[in-house]
Amino acid sequence: MNKYDLVIFDLDGVLINSKKNMQISWNIVRKKFKIKKTFNNYFKFLGYPFFDILKKLSIEKNFKQIQTEYNRNSINNLNNIKLYKDISKILEFLIKKKIKLAIVTSKNKDRTLKLVRKFKLPIKNIVCPSKSTRGKPFPDQIKIALKRANVKKNRVLYVGDTNVDYLLAKKSKIHFVFAKYGYGKIENSKKFNTINSFKDLKFIV
Repeated sequence: MNKYDLVIFDLDGVLINSKKNMQISWNIVRKKFKIKKTFNNYFKFLGYPFFDILKKLSIEKNFKQIQTEYNRNSINNLNNIKLYKDISKILEFLIKKKIKLAIVTSKNKDRTLKLVRKFKLPIKNIVCPSKSTRGKPFPDQIKIALKRANVKKNRVLYVGDTNVDYLLAKKSKIHFVFAKYGYGKIENSKKFNTINSFKDLKFIV
């Protein structure tokens, strides 16, 4: 018997390796808007909604213009984004086990859907930031994913790679597994399961 009825994935750092794409996009934004914060400054807040990252970097103006420019360059450089190894194989494994799949990400809807189509990910329950929902680590997006899937919280697993992902799962009162191969580091990782590669997920579900 499966431990979970629904597995929810973060996108960047869990399903896709998009670090190079983000670095290119951020450096173009830095140059155009004369932003002093480096990509390393930006990257340490990865996982939060884009506007929240700008606020954490003490960037106080041109929010929408910066976001538009960043998104445009991210889309123009999609070829720099790669799917992690074994993603397609393990997703099919989960589907065969009758486990529902979802994505909850801080990436905007347009770019997320382009990537889902590009890599032919078999996931339709996709929840991105919107005007009516608070972003990570608030549980709003998770609640939408759960409602669509019609499952109980104790039968849900969230796979993330940053501390904000862990906080999201904690606030949502669902199980969490930390993808160690991703972008973040989490203290007290003994509190939850960890995976060194995506294929390790099949031993947890």
